[in-house]
Amino acid sequence: MKLLEERILQEGIVLGQDILKVDGFINHQIDIGLMEELGKDMAEHFRAQGITKVFTIESSGIAPALFTAKYLNVPMVILKKQVSKNLRTEVWQTEVASYTKDVSYELTLAKNYISDMDHILIVDDFLANGEAATGAVRLIRKAHATVAGVGVLIEKVFQPGRSKLESQGIQVYAQASIRAFENGQVIF
Repeated sequence: MKLLEERILQEGIVLGQDILKVDGFINHQIDIGLMEELGKDMAEHFRAQGITKVFTIESSGIAPALFTAKYLNVPMVILKKQVSKNLRTEVWQTEVASYTKDVSYELTLAKNYISDMDHILIVDDFLANGEAATGAVRLIRKAHATVAGVGVLIEKVFQPGRSKLESQGIQVYAQASIRAFENGQVIF
């Protein structure tokens, strides 16, 4: 999506060979107008899939997932990275390794927010190694629901995330695909 690519070129900051900081408009300070346009585009891409819910992983995927759910007119569910003390229900859990933070966490979903009748779209900010998305897929499958696809704002195509998901039969849609970082510049 040209709008997102332009914004990345204007404000994104490349760190090393594999990190892109977009905290000025996506995952720290959020540009609401941009998120609405991205959510609208994401919803349009998956509209014909019969989606019943949009899932995201806290916290950077919340804004685009919210607007995607709005335009699909379905509920949005946030998968938690830590169990809340007031989450007094049965849960599905799976361990996920975070690439950017170099830690593992228990991805958690309350069982009362999913059923075997759900067809779920997973929306997140980045796709790199695919660990978070694969963890979300595991939770959805534990509940015997189905995955409509994974939609991400930014994919690092030089990392294995897409191939991990596609090898499981998961459709992936990326609004901006980064081929490489060269000399501090983003190459789409």
